[in-house]
Amino acid sequence: MVNYVEAKGKARRTAGIIPLHGEAGFASMRKASRLTAEALDLLTDHVRPGVTTAALDKLAYDFARAHDAVPATLFYKGYRHSICTSINHVVCHGIPDERPLREGDIVNIDLTLIVDGWYGDSSRMYAVGEISRKAERLIEVTYESLEAGLAAAKPGNTTGDIGAAIQQHAEAERTSVVRDFVGHGLGQLFHDEPNIMHFGTPGTGPELKPGMIFTIEPMINLGRPHVKILSDGWTAVTRDRTLSAQCEHSIGITETGHEIFTASPRGIFNSLAARP
Repeated sequence: MVNYVEAKGKARRTAGIIPLHGEAGFASMRKASRLTAEALDLLTDHVRPGVTTAALDKLAYDFARAHDAVPATLFYKGYRHSICTSINHVVCHGIPDERPLREGDIVNIDLTLIVDGWYGDSSRMYAVGEISRKAERLIEVTYESLEAGLAAAKPGNTTGDIGAAIQQHAEAERTSVVRDFVGHGLGQLFHDEPNIMHFGTPGTGPELKPGMIFTIEPMINLGRPHVKILSDGWTAVTRDRTLSAQCEHSIGITETGHEIFTASPRGIFNSLAARP
């Protein structure tokens, strides 16, 4: 049983309760999400061979603090960094360190900034120098899968419609969808109702209603969908060591469709597509 309630007062996640936000909530999400998108735009100019992910993490932290924002992952459940950096076969939650990026790597950078108590959450893929055609195609399919999910994000559809659209496109391209991690509601909470699966059956799950705010963040593997968590308790990798990619937007459902809060101000959400 799912209930929808007007979002007001102190935010608290309650199973089966989906908050519906008004214009004030959407305005706050625009502000937080734009800053997140600006930070990811900034990082585009620094992802290159020889740069460490620790250096990228510091850039993101310094940007956040210069703009009176707080990285949501910093000290979240013991995590000690401002971004997640997932390289090659790392599916998600990769930890920044001092190892330099290498020519041909692909890396997902996931960033959430808190602005005035609201969370803007997004991630993108970055190519390190020249990458292989299979890596390039995986990134293309991942962005196409997100677009398929976004096309289904409109009032009257269901969360299952989003997942089914993503799964159908990804599997038609002979890639697989990770099942272990999902999109999620957000706003004044980092993770709220509902969960957004990136696979599923059309017509199932909660109905999408104007005022819902959530992320869509498919993780797509070149090989099989299975993952494992490393001993650090955070880093998820593909079990078969094949490449993985992810991209993520925070969106709000409107009366006629959806609004993407985390669109790139520079038009480079997909940096590969923006290359000359």
